[in-house]
Amino acid sequence: MKKLSLILISFLFFTCKSPEKKEFSTEVLAAPIITFSGDNITFKNLIDHHLGKTTVIDVWASWCSDCIKGLPKLKTLQKKYPKANYVFISLDKNQTAWKNGINRFSIKGNHYYVEGGWKSIFAKNIDLDWIPRYIVIDENGKVLVYRAIEADDSRVINVLEN
Repeated sequence: MKKLSLILISFLFFTCKSPEKKEFSTEVLAAPIITFSGDNITFKNLIDHHLGKTTVIDVWASWCSDCIKGLPKLKTLQKKYPKANYVFISLDKNQTAWKNGINRFSIKGNHYYVEGGWKSIFAKNIDLDWIPRYIVIDENGKVLVYRAIEADDSRVINVLEN
């Protein structure tokens, strides 16, 4: 009986997910972001800049092996769904590593940097627990997919196809 209870509890623990968030918190919207050209903006400014199209946000870092392994899937998305915006937010340790990573891996899209990495206001307020992390927002800035860790996640694909 104990074994069955343990199995049931384990099953429930690993299969229950928290509901997807549908909007960003005030804290994350105010989080500082650095543009590729070095300008300081907020995450809300970033979202506002990309309104009008569905936007796929990839939170990544050049030192992250899962991020690098996932790039071919992301590049496939970019080819298959070219009408979407592709935004990359780096958690690299410094801006040099970030920009070198963009060049080394030939990542096409709109690039931003978050100072402080995992400890940043941005990371804490999107409940970041893994990278890569994909977030998809619609043309009005509404969150459609809050947490995906694979570029070819079925929810990401469904949003891009519709």
